[in-house]
Amino acid sequence: MIKYKLFCNNCNKNFDSWFGNSKEFEKLKKNKLLSCQNCDSAQIEKSLMSPSVINNITKNNNSSSKKFLEVKEKLKKYKKFIKNNFDYVGDNFSYEARSIHYNEKKRNKGIYGKASINEIKELSEEGIETEMIPWINDNEN
Repeated sequence: MIKYKLFCNNCNKNFDSWFGNSKEFEKLKKNKLLSCQNCDSAQIEKSLMSPSVINNITKNNNSSSKKFLEVKEKLKKYKKFIKNNFDYVGDNFSYEARSIHYNEKKRNKGIYGKASINEIKELSEEGIETEMIPWINDNEN
């Protein structure tokens, strides 16, 4: 996971956002899936940020490290909630989402699974709402 400070060229607002890796921002921007949280403009740029390194010394003293750990714990709770309340459909997420949207298939629970950026974009263009959530691996400390 990587955190970038983003800047909206339309309303001049700064905000932070997390990405799965350093290339994810570019993919999302290219596919026009990024927008300003203030004015909904797609004119988003990232600015340079200093890296946040967590070790035993900074873990106890650094407030940004504490925030990182709090966010990580929150993401773990979301993951647990999703696993307990939604059906996992794996790589068939796009197919299952379309089946539900077009009423071919009825489900008692929502679904979660894997989809590429292009698949998410196509679903969005069809009016099918999805959310991307950073997934914390169970084996991470």
